[in-house]
Amino acid sequence: MSDRIAHALVWVLAHLPLTRRTRPGRHTAEHFTTPPATSPEPAPSTSAWQRPWPGPSSAEARAIFHAEEARHLSPERRERYYATAWAERGYDYPYVAPGVHQVRTGAAA
Repeated sequence: MSDRIAHALVWVLAHLPLTRRTRPGRHTAEHFTTPPATSPEPAPSTSAWQRPWPGPSSAEARAIFHAEEARHLSPERRERYYATAWAERGYDYPYVAPGVHQVRTGAAA
């Protein structure tokens, strides 16, 4: 009885399209003579290290932080000056002062 069940199971599995092999098995001679299937080219990497720096240059930052007009300001006013100078150039500067609460506009990646 179990022999009939085994034969029926083998026959059903042999005729199902999902269980049929499309390539030779690993332990056959055809496997070693058949060239391996080439995989598609991987997508170009989008690493942040491969793109140019989107922020300000070091010369821009140096000009802002070493500005003569900011040297004689109090620390709070100096921070406001830095925040304004960065905003004029289109960059966010994390302005921190007592009573000032910043709202994050984006999530960190």
